[in-house]
Amino acid sequence: MSKAKDNPTSFAPAGAGKTAKPKAPRRASREPEREREADVAVATTKKTSARRERAKAPTKKRPARPKSVLAEDMLRRALEATTPRSRALWARRGLATRAQLDRTTQAMLLRQLYLAYYEECRFAQAAAIAEQALTLDVLPDVAHQDAARAKQALGDVEGAAAHLRLAARIGPASRKAFHYWTLGSLFYLHHRYAEAIAAMSRAARWGTTDKPLYHGHLALARIALGQTVEGIGDLIDRLLVAPAGNGYGRFVLGFLALHAGRPDDARRWLEAFVDRTMSGRRAAAVALRGEVEVARQALARLPAD
Repeated sequence: MSKAKDNPTSFAPAGAGKTAKPKAPRRASREPEREREADVAVATTKKTSARRERAKAPTKKRPARPKSVLAEDMLRRALEATTPRSRALWARRGLATRAQLDRTTQAMLLRQLYLAYYEECRFAQAAAIAEQALTLDVLPDVAHQDAARAKQALGDVEGAAAHLRLAARIGPASRKAFHYWTLGSLFYLHHRYAEAIAAMSRAARWGTTDKPLYHGHLALARIALGQTVEGIGDLIDRLLVAPAGNGYGRFVLGFLALHAGRPDDARRWLEAFVDRTMSGRRAAAVALRGEVEVARQALARLPAD
């Protein structure tokens, strides 16, 4: 009998004597992994497509930052403006800049705003701007002259005269004659001939190249006051060749010619004065409205050609 140890099956459990075939290891499913790979592929494709679309699309430029507004640029635009409205627009923009304005630029911007108001016959606003400019102490005699024009247009003769006296007092020697003559012209238009003579006499003393204009206008004031004036023909000849003879000088020449008994010359010069004034700068036409009206009245009294 064989021993148990010799029988390898004697101690095996029931059924163990059959030799079982080893089963192959079960493969794990690859489906989840494939799904993940598919998702990654789709996402990658979408990203690539998005990049391509962005590359094709026109690049949007970032909005440009607004350039800083320079008061000097606004002043230049105001000086170049062809209408009072645009002049006032640029002047206001220059005055409204956030940057600190130096006094000279501010004064020049204020003067452009003054001119815009004056040309539009908004004389109260023009006077206020001129007086505001006076606080800057930049060319104060010019600011006084501007204020005087606005005051005169408002009918405030005394206010205009006060500004002109100050202009003559503080202005440089090169402008004193002009300020005194403007004061004399103001009094002449309002028939205050004694005061006109006093102011124009000072203008004649200070004057240089425009002295013939001041002498001629002074003669008209003396004649209007009843004084005798000799050498009117000589005054006419001197004014004719002076630079001022082509502008305001035509007004003075016309009335000197009337007193010299030369009506044809008077008509020619007064008509030239009116035409030149009305076709020139609007500010000059507004400032010389009084003289234009006096000239037209004189022309209406002259005999027809």
